[in-house]
Amino acid sequence: MEPGHRKDHAMSRRHHPAKKHPRRRRANIQPGAVPGLVVADPQSPPPVVTVLAYGPDGYEEKRLEQPAEVRDFLGKWPATWVCVDGLGDAEVILELGRLFGLHPLALEDVVNSGHRPKLEEYVDHVFLIAPMAPYGDQTATEQLNLFLGSNFVLTFQEYPGDCLGPVRERIRKGAGRVRHEGPDHLAYALLDALIDGYFPVLEDYGERLELLEDEIILHPDDEMVSHIQDTKRELLGLRRALFPLREAINALMRDDTQFVSDSTRVYLRDCYDHAIQVLDLIENDRELASGLMDIYLSSLSNRMNEVMKVLTLIATIFIPLTFIAGVYGMNFNPSTSPLNMPELNWKWGYPFCLALMAGTAGALLVAFRKIGWLGSKRRRSLQKGPER
Repeated sequence: MEPGHRKDHAMSRRHHPAKKHPRRRRANIQPGAVPGLVVADPQSPPPVVTVLAYGPDGYEEKRLEQPAEVRDFLGKWPATWVCVDGLGDAEVILELGRLFGLHPLALEDVVNSGHRPKLEEYVDHVFLIAPMAPYGDQTATEQLNLFLGSNFVLTFQEYPGDCLGPVRERIRKGAGRVRHEGPDHLAYALLDALIDGYFPVLEDYGERLELLEDEIILHPDDEMVSHIQDTKRELLGLRRALFPLREAINALMRDDTQFVSDSTRVYLRDCYDHAIQVLDLIENDRELASGLMDIYLSSLSNRMNEVMKVLTLIATIFIPLTFIAGVYGMNFNPSTSPLNMPELNWKWGYPFCLALMAGTAGALLVAFRKIGWLGSKRRRSLQKGPER
């Protein structure tokens, strides 16, 4: 994303909440159903199966019409990546499961999203669930299901579109080591791209928090509370998704499994470090979001204090004026005694009373300004300049 567009993108996410895909938990499966039952969600998009098979000397990429066509690639190339976008057809998922010998419980987890990231090892493959960063206008993570075998990587995604494009480009162009390594290195590359996909998302969150902070300081209102809470809730969701993924990567790196070579474990350590960095950024943004609520409450309190100060100054000014008006409002007859308010018979008695009130109010205003209760004391000191 270009730097010039990041602020506009963050502002659009700030004022117009992004669309979320509906989160599916159990796709039409009743409690107590048979374990390993695969039932597709009718609202899910139909699956699109693409295969990207490669070796040191080249690659072959094709969109499959039937899952059985994958057999033509498994024995021909050293590594085969089969990507399934969409989980709307249970028959396609089951047929791929039969072709690759996948466990029924793993296939059940594929069609039921919302699982906690985990790593499970079976006889013929390793199964990993990883949350993919929000892509495009999404704000919710997407479950990526990855199967790693001796000569294949099979991935299932809930929706088309992902952050794995750089891995595909490296395979097509022969860049890096991916074409010269086995499917375990491909699995590492996919995990690394998945985790790196969180960095631009967190950068957008950082810009959103900065914009919120500026608006809270300048124009705090009740709407800010909902935006702060939405941001905190989204960051909490990202943390809940990434924290167990870190443990799954650690298990894949340290467990003695036949599907991951020693050379790939070195790269998985770097992937593990990236996961820790993402978690640290999420924690920092969560602390900033919590601090924004304190700033909002402080801004409201300061505004209330300013209002109360103005009202107090007005009341303080009118207290002596009310006293003067009360004194001269007493009905003592000056003709009875020369001590009974002789100024009532003066020619300038009324103007004298008004001048006394105005002088009292003016004196109070000057006193308030000198002690810093009226106007900005810092601003006056800057206008006078530094003392010499």
